[in-house]
Order: sequence, then structure tokens, then C-alpha cells
Amino acid sequence: MKQAHLRCNVVAEKILMSNFENANSPVPASAKSPRVWDFLETTLIGLVAYGAFLLTAGLGLFVLILAQYGTIPIAHVEFEGRWQGAGLVFGSPAAVAVLWVSVRKLDRDFSEYLALNWPSSRELFLAFAITAVILIVEGYFRAFVGADTSWIAPSLNVQGRGGLLTFLIGCCLAAPIMEEFIVRGFLFRGWSQSFFGPVGAIVLTSVVWALNHTQYDWSDRFCIFVFGLALGYFRWRSNSTWLTVLVHSAMNIISSFMIGPYV
Repeated sequence: MKQAHLRCNVVAEKILMSNFENANSPVPASAKSPRVWDFLETTLIGLVAYGAFLLTAGLGLFVLILAQYGTIPIAHVEFEGRWQGAGLVFGSPAAVAVLWVSVRKLDRDFSEYLALNWPSSRELFLAFAITAVILIVEGYFRAFVGADTSWIAPSLNVQGRGGLLTFLIGCCLAAPIMEEFIVRGFLFRGWSQSFFGPVGAIVLTSVVWALNHTQYDWSDRFCIFVFGLALGYFRWRSNSTWLTVLVHSAMNIISSFMIGPYV
């Protein structure tokens, strides 16, 4: 009996020691939460991405304009629609490359981190329906406040079909992809998982996006801010940055064809 009792005590002690060791053992890497850049790191990387865009776009335009004119007549060409489009095409890949390197530093998948998931047909329909309502309301708002449209005139100077195509590719394809990858993809990911939370991230990304459009007056920036809130909501509810890219691109296409004619 005593031997049986001793054996039971030994077994019980082994079980207790095993449980204690398991409780204090490190959590497997697969069970840990995936790493995310914190608020300040996300902000800094976003600024670097925009800086890479501006630098690459500027250098690309410098070489292209110098090759065509033999000089740099900035006063005449920097705001022309064709050069705007070319700048967006040149600069966007550099910005996306910065994001890709930053995400890979975390050993995270780029498409997963930026939520590059294809939206459902229902999500697409709802997003476009909401966007249509926003467009109608914004039209009435701009008419009510007498919005300044003088910024449009230089964009209409595209110098032919090739220039128009470059302008449309830059504004309706390159810009939506680059901006949505940075703002609703990368910035939203980091800021929404910080102290701001998803709602705070939606508001903050909308503010940053509106302020970044320096060519517009206050009324246009306010409209951009409101549209940014809608895009942020789409991104949050659908977990799809591709959805915001599609809606953003559609909005730019509509705007581009509404402001014509081009020369």
C-alpha cells in the first residue's frame, strides 16, 4: 500500500512539473500575433513612400522634358495634363516599392498586409451606389459655395491623343493604385491597430489624403475628405483595398471626362 501511495505521489509530482514547464514555455511563433508597424513607424514609412514618389516623378519628368525641349521650361509645362500623368506613372512604382520592402521587413505577405483581397459583387455594388450619391451631393455643394475651378484649365492641355492617354493612365490608374496602397492599405493597417482604432484611422487617413491634394481650394478638399471617409469605410468593412482602388479609379475617370474638352 505504501509503495502504491509513493508511486501515486511521484506521478502527481511529474504531472505538476510538466504543467508548470508548459505554462512557462515560450509561445510558438505561429501562435503569436503578426507584427504590425506601430503608429510612428507607419507614419514615417508613409512619408518615405511619398518622398520616393516625388523624387522619382521629378527625376523622370526632368529627363523626359529635357529630351523633348533641350531645356526645362518649367513655367510652361509643369502643370500640363500630359506631364501630370507622366509624373504619376514615373513616381508610383517607387512608392509601392517602399511599401513592399517595409512589409517584407516584418516577414508579412505584402498582399495580406495591405488587404489586397478581391471584393464581392455585393460590396462593389454598394460601394458604387454610395459613391454615386456622394457625387450628386458634392455637385450641389460645389454649386452652392461657388467652388473655384481654375485649377482645371492647365490639366486640359495634353497636346494630342498621346498626351491625353498619358494623363488618363496617370490619373485614373497609377494614382488610385499608389494612393490607395499608401493611404487605405499601409497607413490604415498601422493606424487602425494603434491607439486610434479603425474609426480614428478612417478619419486620420481622410484628413491626410485631403491635405495632400494641394492644388485644390478648401471646398474641393472638404469634398475629398468626405470621399475619403467613404473609402475608409469601404476598406474597413470589406477588408479590401482593391475595392477602394476600383472606386477611386472610377471617380477619377468620371471627373476626367467631365472636365473636358482637352487640347
